[in-house]
Amino acid sequence: MKFFLLSDNVDTQVGMRLVGIDSVVVHEKKEFLTALEKALNDESIAVILVTTKLVELAPNIISELKLTLQRKLIVEIPDRHGNAKIGEAIDRYVSEAIGIKL
Repeated sequence: MKFFLLSDNVDTQVGMRLVGIDSVVVHEKKEFLTALEKALNDESIAVILVTTKLVELAPNIISELKLTLQRKLIVEIPDRHGNAKIGEAIDRYVSEAIGIKL
């Protein structure tokens, strides 16, 4: 099982390649969803890393996948352009999962 990165910039892609993680750079929602579907269908991929900017293109789809996938883990990662609001994203995810506003 391996990691795979869906990124919106080359800098993050290069950094992940240095540690052996394959990736693809996409910018549009349609490209992102196509690449995500391909990664989800690849049995060798266990963890899909997605930059915050891409998650913001399709937040409902990502939240639904996080809650329903049994064999893949989708992890949102900030990139160098990120605004470091990952804590808010985690709060939102937990709130959606358990139905309680934190």
